[in-house]
Amino acid sequence: MIHWTSFSDFLAMGGYGLYVWGSFGATALIMAVEPIVVARNRKTTIARLRRQLRADARAENRNATE
Repeated sequence: MIHWTSFSDFLAMGGYGLYVWGSFGATALIMAVEPIVVARNRKTTIARLRRQLRADARAENRNATE
């Protein structure tokens, strides 16, 4: 079991504090940003598919009238 004598010892993590807290921070940042990126990509993909469907429908109407 690990015991720290002070809060600064806890933050230092036995000399590995920079690695531990840097890893924790990077993970927290990624977990916060990932849902935003996924939502943005979803909106972009849906918009692209709607444009494609409209273009396909217009092409189908042109082919039907010819």
